[in-house]
Amino acid sequence: MSDPAVVTHLPSAILRQAVGNPFETTVEHLATAIRLGVLVDGDQLPPERELAERMGVARNTLRDAIAALRDAGLVTTRRGRGGGTVVTYTAPEPGTGRPVRRGATLLDALDFRRVVEPGAAWLAATRDLSGDQRAWLAACLRETTEAADPGAHRLADSRLHLAVATVSGSPMLIEAVTRAQAALGEMLAAIPVLRKNIQHSHDQHEAVVGAILTGAPDAARTAMEEHCDATSALLRGLIG
Repeated sequence: MSDPAVVTHLPSAILRQAVGNPFETTVEHLATAIRLGVLVDGDQLPPERELAERMGVARNTLRDAIAALRDAGLVTTRRGRGGGTVVTYTAPEPGTGRPVRRGATLLDALDFRRVVEPGAAWLAATRDLSGDQRAWLAACLRETTEAADPGAHRLADSRLHLAVATVSGSPMLIEAVTRAQAALGEMLAAIPVLRKNIQHSHDQHEAVVGAILTGAPDAARTAMEEHCDATSALLRGLIG
């Protein structure tokens, strides 16, 4: 298990090694990191050699994956000195995503999230967090309340949840929460923004982070369960 006292940077936690089919998995991991706000519009991807080593793939495989991201409009690449690959993704306006139908897959995704995210919050609250980690969680929380528009809020929301998983110190939980947030993002993109729900979300986030920072694992789990249940109820009600 990684030392939870040293991880305060989402790309380091989320851009993990590819397994199975290297090309397809690399595309998936990079695209998910971009769509969840781990890498935001204007961010430059790490140098090719570093990123290939981090993801455990050949540099040719990484180049092919980045080409696929360019074709999908998620990144652009500048050539020459000072060049590199830069994220060009802006989160869509909530409510404009492709329709999502209620079914076993949707319900399973909500159940999966209800299990893993409260567990991540509980574990995070048991950790002896560094000053940097504590400041990072507080900054992620602040970004959710200061987001300029609903799309930016959605990315900030994802980053906060992934930060909670990251400071838990469990790579398996980080992977699970990443999967849960990816599925959740697709569902939330299909429904309109409700300002009342956003305010409730802010209050719930504050309760989760407050419990983690004060070392109250049971309170952190309960607060995250209430947050997951509220989001689940909203989605079950608005997705036909």
